[in-house]
Amino acid sequence: MVRFDWAIKRLLRNKADYVVVEGLLTSLLERKVTIKNLLESEGNQESSTDKFNRVDILAEMDDGELVIFEIQNNRELDYFHRMAYGTSKVISEYLKAGEPYESIKKVFSVNIVYFSLGQGDDYAYRGTTRFISMHDSKDELTLSDAQRNAFNCETPSDIFPEYYLLRVDKFDEVAKTHLDEWISFLKSGEIPVTATAPGLAEAREILRIDQLSEEERKDYDRMMENLRYQRSVIETGRAEGRAEGIAIGEERGIAIGEERKDLNNIARMRAKGLDDATISDLLNLDVEYVQKH
Repeated sequence: MVRFDWAIKRLLRNKADYVVVEGLLTSLLERKVTIKNLLESEGNQESSTDKFNRVDILAEMDDGELVIFEIQNNRELDYFHRMAYGTSKVISEYLKAGEPYESIKKVFSVNIVYFSLGQGDDYAYRGTTRFISMHDSKDELTLSDAQRNAFNCETPSDIFPEYYLLRVDKFDEVAKTHLDEWISFLKSGEIPVTATAPGLAEAREILRIDQLSEEERKDYDRMMENLRYQRSVIETGRAEGRAEGIAIGEERGIAIGEERKDLNNIARMRAKGLDDATISDLLNLDVEYVQKH
């Protein structure tokens, strides 16, 4: 089966195949999701190399809400900043000049990363915007009745962007939920016949390598080769860094060992009544060093 990060860009853009992405969103958001269409954004790129193999897909759901898909295989220290920029960009793009702010669309940012981002033990995180009192943590700001009726929302978090972060490499468990089954597929590229998560049965057929056209197969092979090359570069850098660290550690260890030896000798000679000048001369050490220790 082909990788999902390539398929979502190349194979799943036809309306008949939306069911696969809808299945992932349904499992993630825990509500039935139907994609109305895929939209063009200033952030969309046609070539995987344009964004160093980052996939950026913008979808509109049947209720008008927008979903950004970003899949990243390579480490980015500022990836959280990229998430914030992506939602801000989409909001500004789809609010036409002169439209009231209430026309802003709800944006879901779905981020699938294949590296350890931030610090945490889980593989799936959700981020929302909440307003908590600075003096009473139990006091959370809510919408007024007029706002609820006007915007059909319950809380401010229903208006602000919502972020989902799936750290694929952190998943190392037996799939117990539909989301787990999706994460397992994203990590292994395999879908067991026992999987029941929405969209996976269709993905098992649509994403078969033997169904790719010759052009699609060449494009997929290029992406896989780029991935292998990028990982090779990263692993080479890690190996060189480890070797350098070991060498530095050995040198430091030797220096620490020599210093401890000198200190033991100084203490032993003092115990025998030798003065600092004599100790300095016998051990070939600066007298100032001997005096300090």
